[in-house]
Amino acid sequence: MDYHPTVKQIIDILITHTYWHETFTHPPVTTSEEAAKTRPGYTLEQGAKALIIKMEKRSKETEFCMLVLPAHLKLDSKKIKSALGIKSLRFASEDEILTISHGVQKGAIPPFGNLFGIKVYVDPLLFSNEKIVFNAGDRRFSIAMKSEDYRRIVLPQVLDMKESL
Repeated sequence: MDYHPTVKQIIDILITHTYWHETFTHPPVTTSEEAAKTRPGYTLEQGAKALIIKMEKRSKETEFCMLVLPAHLKLDSKKIKSALGIKSLRFASEDEILTISHGVQKGAIPPFGNLFGIKVYVDPLLFSNEKIVFNAGDRRFSIAMKSEDYRRIVLPQVLDMKESL
């Protein structure tokens, strides 16, 4: 199958560093819930949901970043605004996502904002999973890997961003 080049980029990183991983080919999915059903042996909680947002700083400057959290959780925008000292935030539009990610479709964004030149913030609860799984640049392809290896590759900032459980 022909996948987006980001798929190969991530697999090459994992192979180069000899990090454990496994891959899944599946029907196209757009939500975390749909994706979880296509990944045998993995739960929704192990899913790494990657969201690209546009932040407006108090200085009126704007910037995009990636927020990653376990797929079963919802984002708490008040926590994020407070922790990052920003005025407002919104989800990136589909066109903005395509531009930032070099053509990766919404729903297929991998949690590797570093590949797209944007900051990555990860909720600490994601690292309570030994393994995480995510769409890897294509709605038909997922990768599972160890969460600590993910942390080594991406070097995300850890930020509590989930709604209270």
